[in-house]
Amino acid sequence: MQASEVRRAVTAAMSTASSLGLTADDAIVLHDSNKLTLRLLPCDVLARVAPVAQQVAQFEVELAQRLAEAGCPVAALDPRVESRVHERDGFVVTFWTYYEPVGPRQVSPADYAHALERLHAGMRKLDVPTPRFTDRVEQAQQLVANRDHTPELADADRALLGDTLRNLGRVIGERGGAEQLLHGEPHPGNMLTTQNGLLFIDLETCCRGPVAFDLAHAPEEVSEHYPGVDQDLLRECRLLVLAMITAWRWDRGDQLPDGRRLGTEWLRQIRAAVEGNDLQGNDLHGNDLYPHG
Repeated sequence: MQASEVRRAVTAAMSTASSLGLTADDAIVLHDSNKLTLRLLPCDVLARVAPVAQQVAQFEVELAQRLAEAGCPVAALDPRVESRVHERDGFVVTFWTYYEPVGPRQVSPADYAHALERLHAGMRKLDVPTPRFTDRVEQAQQLVANRDHTPELADADRALLGDTLRNLGRVIGERGGAEQLLHGEPHPGNMLTTQNGLLFIDLETCCRGPVAFDLAHAPEEVSEHYPGVDQDLLRECRLLVLAMITAWRWDRGDQLPDGRRLGTEWLRQIRAAVEGNDLQGNDLHGNDLYPHG
C-alpha cells in the first residue's frame, strides 16, 4: 500500500477494533502488500485490512471457519468478536488470533509435509466454489502480455515467460489427474510455528488443482515426506510456479525489495530448464517472495 493508504488502513483497523470492545492503542505493521497485516495492542489481535475493491475477505473468513471445524491446521479468527468482515472508510477489516512464534525458525521438512497433508485431507472434504489453478496461471499470462504493466521486460524474456506459462498450464491442466481444493500458495511465509503446531494462513489464494501445485510452493525436501507424489507432475508444477512468481517480479507495481534482481535470476533458471538443463538453486521459497498474497 502507499504510505497515505497505510495510515488510513491502520486508523480503520484501530477504530473498528475499538468499536467492538477491543482496546487498540497501538498498531505494529507485520506485513504490507496488497493488504495490510497488523498486530493491535494491548488487545493483541491480528487485523487484516484491504481496500474494499481488492478484497476476498468474506471468502477467506468462511473458508477458515469451515477448515477449522474440519480439524485443519489453519489460523483461527479471534474468538472475542463476531467472525465476519467489517467495513470502514473504504477498507474491509477481519480479526484473527495472534500467535506468538515459538520453536526454531526453520521447519523440518517432515513436519511441513505432515501439516500440508492434514490441510489437504480436510480440504478434500469441502465443496467450495473456487477458481481452478489455471485461472491464476492466466492472470500471470495477462500480466506478461501487458507491456504497460511490465515495461522493463525484454521481448525475448516476455516470449519465454508467456510460452512457459501457456504450455505448462495447458499440459498440467490436461493431465486429467485428481484435483481438489488447494491452499494455492503454501510457502513458508504462509506458515506459522505456534504452540498449537504449524498453522497455515492467507487462504485467499485457494484454488482447485493437483496437490503437486501446492507442493511446488514448498521447499523441495518437503515432497520427500509427502506420500504418493507424482514426481513428473511436481517438476512441471515447480517450473510453472517459478514462471508465475517471475512474472510478478516484473510488474511495475511490485513491492518486493530486490525484485528485479530475482526476476532476472529466475528468468535465467527458466531458460535453463526449458533448454533441458536441471532447475537448481532457485530461491522461490523465501518468506517474502509473494507480496501478492
